[in-house]
Amino acid sequence: MRSYPRNSPEAAARLVTLALLADGDLSRIELQAVETLQVHQRLGLDREALREVLHDFCDDLLSTHRPWGESCRIDPQTLAGLLAEVDEPALRRLVLQLCVAIVEADRHVAEGESMVLVAAVEQWGLQHEMLDPTPVA
Repeated sequence: MRSYPRNSPEAAARLVTLALLADGDLSRIELQAVETLQVHQRLGLDREALREVLHDFCDDLLSTHRPWGESCRIDPQTLAGLLAEVDEPALRRLVLQLCVAIVEADRHVAEGESMVLVAAVEQWGLQHEMLDPTPVA
């Protein structure tokens, strides 16, 4: 798995991408949510840079030589390492809000998506953020 500088737009985008792929499917509805939420702009990237992060992350996942659905489930140590690349509190809150909005876009939270969200909330200590009824705009 490639690494990005701590708190970089790419590190944050990779976490959003992980949430997008965590159910093993690149859903049209969730992709539309990425566009509607202007994820690239909110993370400080242009559209092409966000696509590149998505593409590179898929390459990293596929390099495990497992079936696609299993590739999208990364081990807890790897997930913890990816989450650790974002340690700025405001960026953590933004990433979590974007991830929740994207995961909920199709009105179904799959097990893999839930695992990513729970890991982020626990590692980042953002349990109170999950109770905020204000959706990300």
